[in-house]
Amino acid sequence: MGDLNGPDKVSRIEFLRQGLSRLASVALGLVGGLAAFGSRRENTVWQIDPAKCVKCEHCSTDCVVAPSAVKCVQSYPICGYCRYCFGYFHPHYDELTSAAENQLCPTDAIERVFVEDPYWEYNIEMDKCIGCAKCVKACEDFGNASFYLQVNHEICVNCNNCSIAMQCPSDAWDRVPYDEPYRLKHEPRQVAELSFESPGKK
Repeated sequence: MGDLNGPDKVSRIEFLRQGLSRLASVALGLVGGLAAFGSRRENTVWQIDPAKCVKCEHCSTDCVVAPSAVKCVQSYPICGYCRYCFGYFHPHYDELTSAAENQLCPTDAIERVFVEDPYWEYNIEMDKCIGCAKCVKACEDFGNASFYLQVNHEICVNCNNCSIAMQCPSDAWDRVPYDEPYRLKHEPRQVAELSFESPGKK
């Protein structure tokens, strides 16, 4: 039988000391990692890149907030103010009126306002919008592409792992700086135009 106190054996005290040292290292690494992750989350927010968005409808079904924190926004500088808006009217509409059966939006979230003949303004009512992107897809396919999706940060809870981002087939979701929370689709001047307040609200 070999010598239990030989040079290859580690004493109980040394074994405990090494174990505690390793445990402390792991704990420090974990705390540091969490701190870095927390800092990243605190200084960034989720947002959609309009150039990558494929209007898959996951934004309306996979958000932890109900209705979704993703909303359609209107880029007024490029809107055609069309009498017949592809993003507003259902392809099989009966007439050019605001009757529910004529609308593409399933929740009546788009307000149609007469400006002057032949122009009409289309405003998004955020409290009704569910982020389904039906209007966005139609406007992009057949119109001026003035509708697009963005995350409303007044509603979004900024989850560590966004359930929509994990389902996004085009990798259109990304974290952006907290002080630059919106990915605009067109010109920078849209910053002044981008509003998540429904028409008539202050």
